[in-house]
Amino acid sequence: MNLEAREDLDPIETQEWLDSLVSVMDREGDDRARYLLSRLADRLRRDGMQPAFSLKTPHRNTIPTHREAKMPGDMFLERKLRSAMRWNSVAQVLRANKKSKGVGGHLASYQSSCTLYEVGFNHFFRGGDEDGKGDLIYFQGHIAPGIYARSFLEGRLSEEQLDNFRQEAGGNGLSSYPHPYLMPDYWQFPTVSMGLGPLMAIYQARMMKYLDARGVEAAGDRKVWAFLGDGECDEVETLGALGMASREGLDNLIFVINCNLQRLDGPVRGNGRIMDELEGIFRGAGWNVIKVVWGSLWDRLFEQDRKGLLQKRMDEMVDGEFQTIAAQDAGYMREHFFGKYEELAKMVENLSDEDLMSLNRGGHDPQKVYAAYHEAVNNANGLPTVILAHTVKGYGMGKGHGEADMEAHQIKTMNADALKVFRDRFAIPVSDEALESGDMPYYKPADDAPEMRYMHERRQALKGYLPKRYGDFEALEIPALDDKIFANQLKGSGDRTISTTMSFVRVLNGLIKDKALGHRVVPIIPDEARTFGMEGLFRQVGIYSTHGQQYEPMDAGQIMYYREDQKGQVLEEGINEAGAMASWIAASTAYANHNHALIPFYIYYSMFGFQRIGDLAWAAGDMQARGFMLGGTSGRTTLNGEGLQHQDGHSHIQASTIPNCRSYDPTYAHELAIILRDGLKRMFQDKESCFYYLTVMNENYVHPEMPEGCEEGVIRGMYPLRSVEADGAKARVQLLGSGTILREVEAAADLLRDDFGIASDIWSVTSFNELRREALEIERQAFLNVDQTPAKPWVTQCLEGREGPIIASTDYMKLYADQVRAWVPNDYHVLGTDGFGRSDSRAHLRHFFEVDRYFVTVVALKALADQGAVDRALVKQALDKYGIDTSKPNPLTV
Repeated sequence: MNLEAREDLDPIETQEWLDSLVSVMDREGDDRARYLLSRLADRLRRDGMQPAFSLKTPHRNTIPTHREAKMPGDMFLERKLRSAMRWNSVAQVLRANKKSKGVGGHLASYQSSCTLYEVGFNHFFRGGDEDGKGDLIYFQGHIAPGIYARSFLEGRLSEEQLDNFRQEAGGNGLSSYPHPYLMPDYWQFPTVSMGLGPLMAIYQARMMKYLDARGVEAAGDRKVWAFLGDGECDEVETLGALGMASREGLDNLIFVINCNLQRLDGPVRGNGRIMDELEGIFRGAGWNVIKVVWGSLWDRLFEQDRKGLLQKRMDEMVDGEFQTIAAQDAGYMREHFFGKYEELAKMVENLSDEDLMSLNRGGHDPQKVYAAYHEAVNNANGLPTVILAHTVKGYGMGKGHGEADMEAHQIKTMNADALKVFRDRFAIPVSDEALESGDMPYYKPADDAPEMRYMHERRQALKGYLPKRYGDFEALEIPALDDKIFANQLKGSGDRTISTTMSFVRVLNGLIKDKALGHRVVPIIPDEARTFGMEGLFRQVGIYSTHGQQYEPMDAGQIMYYREDQKGQVLEEGINEAGAMASWIAASTAYANHNHALIPFYIYYSMFGFQRIGDLAWAAGDMQARGFMLGGTSGRTTLNGEGLQHQDGHSHIQASTIPNCRSYDPTYAHELAIILRDGLKRMFQDKESCFYYLTVMNENYVHPEMPEGCEEGVIRGMYPLRSVEADGAKARVQLLGSGTILREVEAAADLLRDDFGIASDIWSVTSFNELRREALEIERQAFLNVDQTPAKPWVTQCLEGREGPIIASTDYMKLYADQVRAWVPNDYHVLGTDGFGRSDSRAHLRHFFEVDRYFVTVVALKALADQGAVDRALVKQALDKYGIDTSKPNPLTV
């Protein structure tokens, strides 16, 4: 039976208990009261009874009026500023759409959250003008026009820039949403791909704790603020890491959820209450929850509510009803909200319709918002805080003009009548004539107006203007290729067989031990350290843990035991690719957000990289991340036993879609070392805005010594590995390979020589993506500069004048190697691993996908036969010799 529904059998005894509780609270404080209640609950449990408990509280403000921190400053001037920003946020969207219909923009989201931001700007959000280390703020993407409107008043953005909202191609425009790539001195974080902002904010806050614990960068009292909408909470990424935030004690993290009850097409929870749902989720995850439900004008009504009917009425309503009431007039509210109970109707019978319409939701009341923020920033219990703020979507736009309308999110324009209502609501000095003419002027008070002086004073007191991105950093000195960090990988492995993963780990160890760079290295692993041979780092530098290691691990007696440490350097993220990627993003952008460049290496099963967290990888590009992502056990046939779900034949194609991602598929240790060193230099010494994706393998084989003079080719995408000559050669072919399949290509060259007397040149292609990137740029320059002799792409330079057809083989889809076809100066044939993966041995898989040495040989012979260089009978002979069934199914379709 519901405890609240039970009849009070002894009201006097109940009152005595309540009076006792109040006495304890008054005399000994809240902590003592909580302690006594917890002891009572423990006593109930001893007899097998469950104490009354709820993750949800009544639909009212968490902070009672008498405990609210009072808002300082000038509320009148702040209202004038908010009004100007509301107006200008609408003006820029309307003016842009008048200029070019379809440009779009959002009006209603910022109107619902304006107060939430402005209280922060005026009293809480600290800038970083002194050291570049202010608060980090993840602005909700759809409210960008409101932030631009504030920057316009501050003089940071011009009227011309506002007029170019969402019109960037010609320059001097403003991006549709927060995009650091497009506005590199302004936006800190991309957030409009909903769900990613909250996830990244959590790991950003954890990164600050990590750097502080290691003594790399003091966290101080900096805060991470994440603003999001209630509808965004349906994205699994939004709420997926809440437990980590409380487990890690992220008291530097504050979520502000704008609960305007509406998503894009309708209510978030029409038949329920999203604030209740979120409160339960966050409380259950261990967060502090502060609800800001009702504005100050409701306080006097609650004081009159002796029977609790007002609270009862609020608690029984669902969000669909709240939205309807917000969209209707005072008469509707009087009848449908207060009119349900006679006592409530009497409570408001002396209030005018204007009084009723002034009963605001808490998210529009600066005092209530300030009290919540004050409590959040002064949180001393070691937990993150979420503020659930009740608002109205399209607040102030007028009934029937967008306020709480079902289609509010899609409204991109307002007619003259709607603008007049909006203008009058916020007292903007714009004439009817101006609105009727369709000009929609901006409003900017004089520079010496009291509200303008107040605005600048507040930001100066808070140490600078926001948003602001600090993108520069002190260049790092990267060791030369002959330094011991890299040099050992250039000598070859002799008779020993090793994997490129092992080679990478050796370079990583060398970097960690380097006195200048070691503290900057951040190894990130999603619970696969032992798979990648990285467990040695556990002992060497430790696994970061907020609480250290409070147990003795069962493998404590082993050399490479599982060691957690508060100063640990490894981020071992568990089975959590999205969280690991969010950690990598925080580390790879530390140069901008913490004025301290870090060098992160995130290694994972390659299939679970771009495929699984591609949206985060795109965000990393937007944020101008610098670091290395490594796809381990790469290729469709290399991770042989895992089958369809794990085998990667397409990550390089996905990597190619991110413009500032440099991707490589090296085969040998010297290639990997050259690429790693070049990447470090380009990103951290030359300050090039890019990041790297490398694929490495757990397949062991002998690695040759670095060929002399190959460095340029390794970086540009291909170089001649070696030639295989045949006595009295009938013909010659050019064989290209990358990754693990390069070794099959080398074996095919031997077969062509030994079985058919064909000579070949073997090319190691470290990156088809880089070859294509360069070729496209050369092609572009050629048509832009028709009076100049065009340069030749590297792939053309390498293969031009070479004898014989060209055959390329990789462990990836054929499209990967096929993308350079336009610049290959001879007949070009591509082998690849199109289709779903299978579980089997590597040899069987390479035969199944038709990329092994035998298929390379047959395709080479077929290409030669097509050119008339050899007899076609050789092709049939090779098929028979190697036992290739010509009726075998196509791996793409089975």
